[in-house]
Amino acid sequence: MKKQGFTLIELMVVIVIMGILAAVAVPKLFGMIAKSKASEVPTAAGSYINMQDAFALERNLLGSWTEIGYSAPGKKAHASSFASDNFLYTGAAVNTSNASSSVTDAWKASAKVKLDDCAADGYWKFDITNGTGDKGGNVAYTATTSSAECEGLAPAFKTLARSL
Repeated sequence: MKKQGFTLIELMVVIVIMGILAAVAVPKLFGMIAKSKASEVPTAAGSYINMQDAFALERNLLGSWTEIGYSAPGKKAHASSFASDNFLYTGAAVNTSNASSSVTDAWKASAKVKLDDCAADGYWKFDITNGTGDKGGNVAYTATTSSAECEGLAPAFKTLARSL
C-alpha cells in the first residue's frame, strides 16, 4: 500500500517561503498605506496656494483662510483649523492691513497618527511672504517638512513651493 501526502520537509519549506514573503510584503504594504494617506497633503496645499495667489493678485494682500475662501479636508475644528482622520490642518493669522507681509506657518498639516516612519507629530507647512509687484501680489511660498521620512511620503509637496 502506497501512502500519498507531503513530507515534513516539504511542509517546512513551504512555511519558510511563506514567512519570507510575509516579511517582505507586510512592510511594503504599510508603506503604501502611509503614502496613500499622505497623498491628501499636496492636494490640500495646492488648493490653498491657488486661492492665496488669486487673492494676492486681486488685492495685493495675503488673506486669511476665511478671506480667501479656503477650507481644508475634514471637519472644522476651530476658526482656522480642520481635522481629517489623519491630519490636523491649521493656518496662522494673517494681517491683511499690511500689503508687504510675511507669515510663518500660514498653512500646516500635522499628522495625527504615525505614518510609516513619519512620526505622529510630523508636519508639512508653508511660510509665505508677500511683496509688492506690478501684477499685484508677489507671493513666495517656502515649503518645510518635519523630517525626510515625512517628505518622502508626499514628495510632490516640496514642488508646490514657488514665487508668483
